Amino acid sequence: MSATVRVPSQLRSLTGGVAELQIDGSTVGEILKRIDAQYPGLGERIFDENGSLRRFVNVFLADEDVRFMDGLDTSVKENQVLSIVPAVAGGAF
Repeated sequence: MSATVRVPSQLRSLTGGVAELQIDGSTVGEILKRIDAQYPGLGERIFDENGSLRRFVNVFLADEDVRFMDGLDTSVKENQVLSIVPAVAGGAF
């Protein structure tokens, strides 16, 4: 199954400037690992040393945070959109 993966601008230097990727995979984890294989260095920005999502990286599947689903084991259907979103913190009012 193929999914569209939206890559944030902070990571596009690792994808040659490409903002959306078409990647095959049946789970979120499988897709993210295939992206890392195709674009070396991307995985170390997404995964921690244990292979889990980094604390400040959010991944959404069809606008739902995968952390509230089955995490990296979340199933992906054909043509779904997976978005990698770095967390935003800091600032003052």
